[in-house]
Amino acid sequence: MLIDESGFFLNPLVRRTWARKGKTPLLRTFGRRRDKASVVAALSVAPGRRRLGLYFHADAQHYIAAQTSVVFLREVLGHLRGRLIVLWDGGSNHKGPLIRELLARYPRLHLEPLPADAPQLNPVEFIWSYLKYGRLANFVPKHLCHLDQTVQAHLSDVRHRPGLLKSLWLGSELPFPNMDIT
Repeated sequence: MLIDESGFFLNPLVRRTWARKGKTPLLRTFGRRRDKASVVAALSVAPGRRRLGLYFHADAQHYIAAQTSVVFLREVLGHLRGRLIVLWDGGSNHKGPLIRELLARYPRLHLEPLPADAPQLNPVEFIWSYLKYGRLANFVPKHLCHLDQTVQAHLSDVRHRPGLLKSLWLGSELPFPNMDIT
C-alpha cells in the first residue's frame, strides 16, 4: 500500500480553459483563501488478486498530523487482512511515539519509507494531480464544507473506476514492471 497526503485550498487552481471568443471566464472566490481540506489516501494492491483499492480520509478542520495518520491506518487495517506493508514519504506525521505505539499494537503492519524527493514513485501523487489539475481545475467552492464534500465525491468516483486506478498506478515509476494489475 502506498500512502500520501495533500491539501485542497479554497482559492481555485486556475488553469487554461476553452471559452467563446471575447468571453473570458471569470472565477469569483469567496472568503479566506488559505483555508484548506486536508486528505490522506492509500492505494493498495492485493498480492494474490492484483486488484487495486483506494482508501481515503478527509479532514476540513486540521492538517494531517500523526494522530490522523494513526486513525487512518487503523481504519485501513480494519478493511484489509493479512500483512500490510505501507510505503510512504518521510513526513513528520509518519514518525514519533504515536506511530511506534501503533506498530507495537499491530504486528502485521510494516512501514517502509519511500526515497526522499521521489514523488514519481508514488501513484497517489498522480491521484492528486488528476484531481487538482483536471477534475477540480477552475473549481470555486462556496465554502470549506463544499470543498471537502466535492473532494470526497471525486475520490469516491476514482475509487470506483478500476481502469483509472490502473492507469495512475502504471503512470508511476514503481519498480514493478511485471506486475499485472487488473
